[in-house]
Amino acid sequence: MKKFRKVLDGLTTSSPSGGTIGSPSCGSAAGTPTTAPTPKEIDVQETLVSENFQLCKTVRHGFPYQPTALAFDPVQKILAIGSRSGGVRILGRPGVDCFCQHESGAAILQLQFLINEGALVTACADDTLHLWNLRQRRPAILHSLKFNRERITFCHLPFQSKWLYVGTERGNTHIVNIESFILSGYVIMWNKAIELSTKTHPGPVVHLSDSPKDEGKLLVGFESGTIVQWDLRAKKVDFRIYYDEAIHSVSWHHEGKQFMCSHSDGSLTLWNLRNTSKPIQVTFPHGKIQKDGRKESCKPILKVDYKTSRNSEPFVIFSGGLSYDKAGRRPTLTIMHGKAITVLEMDYPIVEFMTLCETPYNNEVQDPYAVVVLLEKDLIVVDLTQSNFPVFENPYPMDIHESPVTCTAYFADCPPDIIPVLYSIGAKHKKTGYSQKEWPVSGGMWTLGSHTYPEVIITGHADGSIKFWDASAITLQMLYKLKTSKVFEKPKQNEGRAAELVDDDPFAVQMVSWCPQSRIFCVVGISAHIILYRFSKYDANTQIVSLEVRLQCDPEDVISPSENENNPCFSEPHSGSHSPQPHHQHPASPGGGTPESFKDYTPCLKVKDRAVRVPPGYQAELVIQLPWMDGEPPQQISSLDINSAYGLLAFGNCNGLAVVDYLQKTILLCMSTLDLYGAADPYQRLTRSPRRNRQSTSEFCMRGLSNFYSDSKKRIRTSYQSLTELSDNQQSVDTERSKSPTSVHYPTSLHNDPRVLPEPVASLRASHCSPVFYLLDNDHVNGHCTSPTSQPCSAGKPRVPMGPEGPRLARRGPGRPPFRKAQSAACMEISLPVSHTEGFASRRAMLQQLHGVTMYSHDEHHTTTSYCWSDRESRENSFSRSRSSSVSSIDRDTKEAITTLQFGESFGRKSDTLPTPCLWVGTSLGVILLIPMSIPTDLEERMEEPVTIGPCGAVLMLKGSVLRFGFLDCMGALIPNPYEVWRDLNAPEDPDRPRKRKLVHYSPSSSQDTCGEGHLAIVCSERQAKVFLMPSQSCLFVHNITESSFVLRADVVSVCNSVCLACFCANGHVMTLSLPSLRPLMDVNYLPLTDMRIARTFCFTNGGQALYLSSPTEIQRITYSQEMYDNLQEMLGELFTPTETPEAQNRGFLKGFFGGNAHTFDREELFGEAAAGKASRSLAQHIPGQGGVEGMKVAASGAVGEIARARIALDERGQRLGELEERTALMMTSAESFSKHAHELMLKCKDKKWYQF
Repeated sequence: MKKFRKVLDGLTTSSPSGGTIGSPSCGSAAGTPTTAPTPKEIDVQETLVSENFQLCKTVRHGFPYQPTALAFDPVQKILAIGSRSGGVRILGRPGVDCFCQHESGAAILQLQFLINEGALVTACADDTLHLWNLRQRRPAILHSLKFNRERITFCHLPFQSKWLYVGTERGNTHIVNIESFILSGYVIMWNKAIELSTKTHPGPVVHLSDSPKDEGKLLVGFESGTIVQWDLRAKKVDFRIYYDEAIHSVSWHHEGKQFMCSHSDGSLTLWNLRNTSKPIQVTFPHGKIQKDGRKESCKPILKVDYKTSRNSEPFVIFSGGLSYDKAGRRPTLTIMHGKAITVLEMDYPIVEFMTLCETPYNNEVQDPYAVVVLLEKDLIVVDLTQSNFPVFENPYPMDIHESPVTCTAYFADCPPDIIPVLYSIGAKHKKTGYSQKEWPVSGGMWTLGSHTYPEVIITGHADGSIKFWDASAITLQMLYKLKTSKVFEKPKQNEGRAAELVDDDPFAVQMVSWCPQSRIFCVVGISAHIILYRFSKYDANTQIVSLEVRLQCDPEDVISPSENENNPCFSEPHSGSHSPQPHHQHPASPGGGTPESFKDYTPCLKVKDRAVRVPPGYQAELVIQLPWMDGEPPQQISSLDINSAYGLLAFGNCNGLAVVDYLQKTILLCMSTLDLYGAADPYQRLTRSPRRNRQSTSEFCMRGLSNFYSDSKKRIRTSYQSLTELSDNQQSVDTERSKSPTSVHYPTSLHNDPRVLPEPVASLRASHCSPVFYLLDNDHVNGHCTSPTSQPCSAGKPRVPMGPEGPRLARRGPGRPPFRKAQSAACMEISLPVSHTEGFASRRAMLQQLHGVTMYSHDEHHTTTSYCWSDRESRENSFSRSRSSSVSSIDRDTKEAITTLQFGESFGRKSDTLPTPCLWVGTSLGVILLIPMSIPTDLEERMEEPVTIGPCGAVLMLKGSVLRFGFLDCMGALIPNPYEVWRDLNAPEDPDRPRKRKLVHYSPSSSQDTCGEGHLAIVCSERQAKVFLMPSQSCLFVHNITESSFVLRADVVSVCNSVCLACFCANGHVMTLSLPSLRPLMDVNYLPLTDMRIARTFCFTNGGQALYLSSPTEIQRITYSQEMYDNLQEMLGELFTPTETPEAQNRGFLKGFFGGNAHTFDREELFGEAAAGKASRSLAQHIPGQGGVEGMKVAASGAVGEIARARIALDERGQRLGELEERTALMMTSAESFSKHAHELMLKCKDKKWYQF
C-alpha cells in the first residue's frame, strides 16, 4: 500500500499544473485538467474580449479621512480639503465632487486657490509645492517645486497675484512664480527681519499676509511672538513687534490700520500701526478672573478671523481658548459680534475653519455670511446672517462613518421604483432646524448624463444601523436609515450573557442580504443573530417572532470509540429532513446533553416580547438567534441566503447549516456539516477521546466593532485563553520547513478506510488555507511543521509512529491539552504586508475576520511569529510532493465551515430530469453540496404543509474555500434567482384586488427548447473556478485563478450585455474571466491588501462596477468596464466655470490720496529675474508635472469638452473684440471733441494781439 501511494505521489507531482483554458476540460482539485466530452448542446457564443475591460477609479464618497487643510475660492465657490494621506477633495454643488491624490502620499500642510483661475496650490509635508490644474474634469499637476534645504511652514498667495510667498522653518520667506513655478532670487532672510541685537532665533514663519492698505508691505509672523512688517520695495523693516506669547494666527482689519493676533495663552491682542510698542487691546475671551485676582489659564487660540460688516459690528471668530479647568468640554468655535458672544460646541476637534465673505478683495468691507468648519470627522457650515447661527444642511454624504462601517453591499440593477419609495420613507425622519438659505458651496457644473440606472449601496454599521444610499449617476445620497437595535431590549451592564459576549457593539452588522424585487431584507449581527425585515408603506402594531437555533456542533466534544463512532451533533433527520417545529421549539440537543446543561441556553440578546408600534419602512418580522450552549458562546454566522419565492432562509457557520421557513416560522434543518454528507462524506473524520475539565471561554468570545478602524487603539484585539493548562512544553523536531503540509493518498474505496481521502482531497491543503480549522496539539507530523503559526522546527525525529492508530494516539495523550481556543475577532484590524519578503502570520486571522468565524490555534505565542508569505504559499500549493508514506494531511482534523449558500432551481442528482428548488452549499474545504427541496406551490398549501428537504444530493470538489455560485443557461445567459413580487401585507384589504402571492421563476429549461435540458453552474473558490454542467455534474472548464495568493471576493456579474466572473485577490489583483470558458480577460495589479477593511467591504456588482471602503470614512467606487471608462468624462462634474471676477470698489479720491495707492505695486519689477536674479539651484528643484499643456490636451477627452472649451474661447475672444471696439469708438469721440475745442480756441484767439492774452 505504501508503494502504491508513492507511485501516485510521483504521478501527481510530475503532472502538469495548469489547465487548458478556452477548451472544455475537467481538472482535479489540484489543477490538473483532464479532457471531458463537451455535450453537443453546449455551444455558447462568448462576446466579451479584453478590449471590453478597463480598470479605473470613478468617484470617492464620504468624509476625507484625517483632514489637515481647508481652502475656498470665493468667486468659483468651490471648497478643497486636504488630508494626512496626501488626498485632496474638491467640492462644489451637489454632484461636483472630485478626489485627487499626491503620488508621494505626504500630508497636506496648506491649500491655496488661485482665485477664479482654475488652479490650486498644495503644500505638502515632504516640502514640495504642487500646482493643480482644475480646468479639466480630472485635475492634474502642472508643476512641482521640491525644497531641499528648508521645510515649508506657511504659504500666502495675494489675490490676482502670480507670486507666492513661502515661509519656512528657518524663518526665511521665499517667493515663487506661479506661472513658471521657479523660485525668485528675492528672499527675506530671518536675520534681516529681526534686530541685530536680538540673541534668539524668532522661530518658524507662522503667518504671511500683505497689507490691505499697501500690497508692497508684507506682514511676517514668527512663532516666538515676533511680528515684522517688511517693505518689499525698500527691502527693509517698517516696524517690529515683540510679544511674550507665541503667535498662532494674524488677521487684518480691511482698512489696513489694525490687525488682531491669537496667542498660545488663550488671549487675543489688537495692534494699531500708529503705535506698535504695545497692543491697544488684550482680551481673554474665555478666561475669568479668579479669587486671587489672576486670570484662569486657557488653551491656545489656534486661529482668529477679524471681519468687518457694513450694517453691523465686526465679527471676531476664533477656535479654542477655553480654560483648562473645564475638563471634558467639547471643542468650540466662538463668534464675537459686538457685545454678544456665542460659543458653538462641536462633536469633534476643529482642524481648520474659514470665514466666507462677499468680496475677494481684502481691502473692502468683508461682509461675512458663513463659516466653514472642518472637524476631524465632519464638515459643517454656520450661517452668520441669522442671530441664532444655524447650520446649513450638508448635501454631501459626510456621515457614512457616523458609526464605523462593518459591511457593504452594492446593487446596480435595482427596480426603478425602489429608490423613490425609500426616499419618501426616509424623508419623514430628516432632522430640522437647518438654515433656510442655499448651500453656499455652489460652484462647478454637473449634469445627470445619459448612462444612468438605479443603483443602491447598503452600509452596515457597528451600532446596528443600516443605511440605504442612492448611488445612481456616480453620486451618493442617503435614502433611508434602519436601526436594528430597536428589535432588542437594551442590554444592561453586567447582566446576563450579553455582557460577557460583547463589550461595546452587541448589534454590529456582519452581513446583509437584500432582494430588491420582493423588498425582503436580512441582517446578520455579531451576536449570532439574524433579523428578517419586510417593507411596508404603512405603520403597524406587530409582535416580533423569535426563533432559537442550537447550531453548536463541536467535534472535540465527548466522542470515544466506546460510544457511537459517528455520534452526530444534532438529532438524526427523519427521512432525510427535519420536520417543521414550532417557533419556540428547538432541535434536539447535542449528544451527551443533560437537563442541567439547558439552564444556560440563552441567546446573546433579548428580543422585545411585547407588541411594538413600527413606522412605515422596513419592519422586523422574525429574529433568529444562536444561544449559548454548555457555557460556550455561539459561533458567528459565516454565510446567509434568503429566497422570497421559496420563503426560506439558510445560514451556516463553522458548526453546520440551518434552514428556516420564515413563512411558517419553523426550523426545517439544523445539522452539522459532517451530518450533511451522510454516506458521501469525502473526509472521514477521526474520533477523539473525551476531553477534560471544560472551562468557559465567555470572556474572550466576541468583541465589539466600535474600534474596528481606530488607529489610536490596539490594532489587534485578540486574546487567547487555554481550555486546560499545558502540562508539557512543545518540542521542535525538525530543521527544515515542510515541503508539503499535505500528503495525498488515494483510496481504493471511498468508504472502507477511515483514514484515506479521495482524489479531490487536494483541496484539503494546509489548515490555514480554510477560514475555519483546527490545529491539533501535535503540530509536528512526520517530522515537519504543519501549523501555520509554528516557528521553524529544530532538528529531531518524528514524534509519533505513523501506524494505523498513530494519529489518534498522538492527538490526545494523558495530560495533554485538547486545544487552545482563540477569540472570535471579526472586528480586529490587522495590517497585512504584501511584500514577499515581509513576514506575517495573519492570513488565518484575516480569513477569520473575513468570514466572521472562530479559528483555533495551538499556541498563543506563535500568533506573532514572522511567517514568510512565499514559504507559506509554496507549502499550500504543494499538494502531493511528499515522498513519505505518512498520512499527514489526514492527521490534522479540520473544522469545516459553511462559507457560501445559494438557493436556485437546479438538479440535485444526476438522475433528475426536471429542475427543482435546491440549496447549493459551499464549505471551507472546497466541497459543494446540493440539497434538493420540495416546496408546495399553492399559497394555502405553502402556509400549512411543511417544506421537505431531501438527503444530500451531488457532492462536487474545488481547491480552496468556496466563495460564490452562479448559474447560466445553456445559451450562456445569467439565470436570475426566483423571487416573490412585493406586496404590502399591511395595506388595507381590497375585495376587488386580493393580495395574492405572485412568484417569478427563471427555470433553467424555460428558454432551452433548442438547446436541451440542463444549465451551467459556476463555482469560484479562493484558488480556483470551475464550470459544471447540470445534471450530469461533468466539469466543463477549470481555471486556477491564483497560485501565489487567494481570492477574497468573487461574483458573477453582467458586463456589456454579457456575463463574466470578477475576482479580487489578496495580492491586489482584480481579474475577470469569461463565462463559461473561464478565459482570462483582465488582470490588473490594482490595490494591495493593506488592512482588513478592504477585504471585508470589497464587492462587485453588475455594469462593471465595484466598491470598497478606502478609509474608515470613505467609499471608493471603481469600474472595470471600458464602456463606463469612456463615458466617465461626461459623468464627472466640471470644477471650473468661466465667471467674471467682481470689480473692486471705487476707493474715492481722498482714500486714494491719503491711504496710498495699492495698485501701483509691480511685483514683476521686484521679484523677476532681471531685478532679483536667480535663486540657488540647490535650494529647490523644479519638477514638471504630467498635467501640462500637452498633458491637458491628452487628458481632455470627448467632443463635448472640446466644443465647450472652443465655445468659451470664442466667447472670450468676442468679449475682447467688443471691448476693443468700444475703446476705439471712445477714442474717436475724444479725438473729435479735442479737434473741435482746438478749432474754437484758434478762432477765438486769431485776431487778438499779444498783449491781450
